[in-house]
Amino acid sequence: MKVTINGTAHELPSGATVTQAVQRLTGARSGVAVAVNDEVVSRSSWDSTALVEADRVEVLTAVQGG
Repeated sequence: MKVTINGTAHELPSGATVTQAVQRLTGARSGVAVAVNDEVVSRSSWDSTALVEADRVEVLTAVQGG
């Protein structure tokens, strides 16, 4: 199925979860926030939140610096 992750089209297997979308972009699990179709998904729900065709996923990572 095709989903949009951070504005770019990605092909994921049917039934893919938020966790799989995050792994597609980054190996980090801390300092990461995710929204699906403009709704924030809590980290505890990533494994159980299935994506569907045409979902829009935003993966935001914290950046440190000074």
